[in-house]
Amino acid sequence: MTRIALLTTGGTIACTTDDSGTLRPTVTGQELLDAVVHLLPHPLTSADITVRELTRLDSSAITLADLDGLIAAVHEALASPDIDGVVITHGTDSMEDTAFALDCFHADERPVVLTGSQRAFDHPGSDGPGNLVDALRLAADPLARRQGALIAFGGWTIPARGALKRHTTDLDGFMSGVPRESRRPAPVPVAPLAGFNVPVLASWAGADRSLVDAALAAGARGLVVEALGAGNIGPDMGAGVADALDSGIPVVITTRVPAGKVTLAYGGGGGGATLGSRGAISAGHLRAGQARMALVAALATGKDVRDLLL
Repeated sequence: MTRIALLTTGGTIACTTDDSGTLRPTVTGQELLDAVVHLLPHPLTSADITVRELTRLDSSAITLADLDGLIAAVHEALASPDIDGVVITHGTDSMEDTAFALDCFHADERPVVLTGSQRAFDHPGSDGPGNLVDALRLAADPLARRQGALIAFGGWTIPARGALKRHTTDLDGFMSGVPRESRRPAPVPVAPLAGFNVPVLASWAGADRSLVDAALAAGARGLVVEALGAGNIGPDMGAGVADALDSGIPVVITTRVPAGKVTLAYGGGGGGATLGSRGAISAGHLRAGQARMALVAALATGKDVRDLLL
């Protein structure tokens, strides 16, 4: 008998439309499961799935404290040898961030699968039921073992690390941004993430240092800079980043470019090579949300952030 733990957190998959046309997460975890009972693949039945509702939030509202709760719930579920896999329903806004965080701490061979939807529960063409069934099927599949955390969405299976939301509304809204040959870094011991202030700072041509200075004044423990191109920022912002590095604040450089590796190759006051020589770290193939999670997890565990990057 296959046993799956279903953890629900809200998101569009749990949303209904109110009288004003606004989407709000109102659907319980049990209601999500009840809606797909007739679609479950043989031999999986509703009796094989335990449901635990953790939150009912838009994923844009999920905090590091909420993530700590979710990570704990996953580990509690996997503490039972009777559980073969875990499925998490989640909003798409920050699904890749949560998936990355879960994968950082996932040392168990059993799969953890995230899914959600682009269309609300009460939409006549909702993709939620199909995605949930696919996720349950994947979590029950022995071939999904030893793959870490995964996203099941729009008919695709995507490794957590390097996952990107590629489109705001397409039903196959996620993709992987890393080369196929990339190796999954070793997981790290679980540690609380809440309390680590790591903002993402966007750059633009000629950006000044005001965002850097404001972040440091607000108590940032680390910075992720969403740079231009292969990892470049303006010289004034670069001076702010250099001062942050000199004061012991770790800085990870990512890029606003959709695909490709951050190489830190250029000189100049805010060039990637200059920042790298001062101690800034390339995010590799990771974009801002996952680079931030890598830095938070590194700070929380005392690990080198480079060991968590791709």
